[in-house]
Amino acid sequence: MILFGDNVASPNQVRAVIGRLQQASLASPTHARLLVLVDQEGGEVRRLPGAPLLSEKQIGGSPNAVRLARTAGVSTGRELARAGVNVNLAPVLDVYGQAGDYIDQDQRSYSSAPAVVARVGSAFIASQEAAGVAATAKHFPGLGAATQAQDTDVRPVILPQSSAIVRSIGEAPYRAAISAGIKLVMLSWAIYPALDPHLPAGLSPTVIQQELRERLGFRGLTVTDSIDAGAVTPFGTLANRSVKAAAAGDDLILAATTNPEQNTPLLGVSVMHALASALATHRLSRAAALQTAHRILALRIRP
Repeated sequence: MILFGDNVASPNQVRAVIGRLQQASLASPTHARLLVLVDQEGGEVRRLPGAPLLSEKQIGGSPNAVRLARTAGVSTGRELARAGVNVNLAPVLDVYGQAGDYIDQDQRSYSSAPAVVARVGSAFIASQEAAGVAATAKHFPGLGAATQAQDTDVRPVILPQSSAIVRSIGEAPYRAAISAGIKLVMLSWAIYPALDPHLPAGLSPTVIQQELRERLGFRGLTVTDSIDAGAVTPFGTLANRSVKAAAAGDDLILAATTNPEQNTPLLGVSVMHALASALATHRLSRAAALQTAHRILALRIRP
């Protein structure tokens, strides 16, 4: 379950609603908590009031960046946990290329230096995880090269960097995040021709399985960005995109739209039915689906 700003009246309201939903989930046959997600990046991108008040760029540009990131991670984790949220779709680990570009325009990147993003992002991750809220590194393998006009929410985006640049800059913070114990990684919806010339990262088995899992050794949960984003609408119906994402190796499919007014339970139900049908007709691997289920349940039942 994901919360957006329009869902939130106050932390107390959120805590009460989530509490009732968790009681129902714990009484279900799985006896496991729901995963409740928000985008609480910092600065302008916050779904709940409170920490982190500073944007990632403000934190990363400070002489005390690591200390500020640790403080932000602790306070964010504590406040989200008090509200009943157990997964934060942050931090952004994109290494921005030019001032004012797609990621930098809202101050969502810690730095244009991969080493700074890696160090500061890892400090936030470790501190938030210690406070009991799972962190999500995004958008693998990096959206920092996207120009201001290259918004994957709106349109297809191609980032024609060499594999050496993608790996040395875009992917560098993920190696540190994995060492810091990151629980989730969100895939980018951009296409990286050096890795896969045909498919966005979140629909690409090459990017998810070979780059993220095999080359970088990530063992946690993979999650898509919004399955209704403009960057992926050319790849078929909602059902087709969802099945492609699952087949590529996405564990969680974010059944949300970029327009909050269009978000309804029917969106998630449609994705669920598409996946169930694909499993029943052997278009999706049952063995892979069981591995995904085990990874999801491991996060749902953790203390």
